[in-house]
Amino acid sequence: MAPSIRSLEAPEAAIRRFAELVRTGAVDEPLGEPRLGIDLGTANIVVSVVDGLNRPVAGGWVHSSVVRDGVVVDWAGATTAVRRLTEDVERRLGHRFTRASVSVPPGISEGDITVFRNVAGAAGLDTGEVVDEPVAAARVLGITDGCVVDIGHGTTGVSILADGEVLRSVDEATGGHHMTLVLAGAYRIAYEDAEEMKKDPARRDDVLGVIRPTLEKMASIAASALTGHDAPMVYLVGGSSSFPNAPDVFATRLGRPVVRPIEPLFVTPLGIPMRPHPLPEPGSTDRARLDKLDERFRWTRAEERAQPPNPLPEERAHHPNPLPEERAQRASRRAHPEEDR
Repeated sequence: MAPSIRSLEAPEAAIRRFAELVRTGAVDEPLGEPRLGIDLGTANIVVSVVDGLNRPVAGGWVHSSVVRDGVVVDWAGATTAVRRLTEDVERRLGHRFTRASVSVPPGISEGDITVFRNVAGAAGLDTGEVVDEPVAAARVLGITDGCVVDIGHGTTGVSILADGEVLRSVDEATGGHHMTLVLAGAYRIAYEDAEEMKKDPARRDDVLGVIRPTLEKMASIAASALTGHDAPMVYLVGGSSSFPNAPDVFATRLGRPVVRPIEPLFVTPLGIPMRPHPLPEPGSTDRARLDKLDERFRWTRAEERAQPPNPLPEERAHHPNPLPEERAQRASRRAHPEEDR
């Protein structure tokens, strides 16, 4: 019997909205005290703000290379970027932050965790919480059981959860950066040109076959972490999981269904400032205020109506070992890619 797959409709609405807020600089009015999160990534630094109900209300980002393989290598650059991004969201929200939650790659040393905390401190922020990156993603997706794989630019992080508890977290240095290195070597081009090639939709067919071994290495990292653990479902997040073949590669290697939500780059940053249980109890003052703010949340319904109907979760999961007729259909689509467009 196939494992049940939780619906991602509500989480994906929040993820979509957060991505829009980051890209446009817009803000939504918060309900309750806003909370700030900081994601120091290998390719991007992202700040996220959620309100008392874990709704995304603001965000910002900047391309950066202050972290390498899960370690802060540019202290001044990291501090400056965090300070500027924080000041920007403060100005747009009209709210002053004194604390922030900070994400870290899973399994790093206490010394490296201290460095991440100190970056926030040097930017004028106390650290309210340190959260593993895949655990932050699990908060967004509402996952208490399963495996979350977060593929960043520098590393692949894996966290296994059961009943809301983290059973194991690992992080290894294989990510989007290594895909770019492989492309640069295969096509004998500069790293910067390979990075542009990797992001160019028109070159997608030239990229997928070359980076597949790197994706398989990432899937092997997850398989090793899963040894001895019964996690029937795998959730794939992170910017470097965005390639069309990534879920299939992981499903084949892991022998279990793999689900990748919309906008995987923004899943982890959104979860960093989230509280585990934000919704007020029925009958409370805040819950009554929430019930009166239906118009404020109209963006969620409007966007959902504008989107084509979401497939059922079972249809969206990438299952290993497809039936023969499914294999034939996939082969036909690969032979005639224009039909998928």
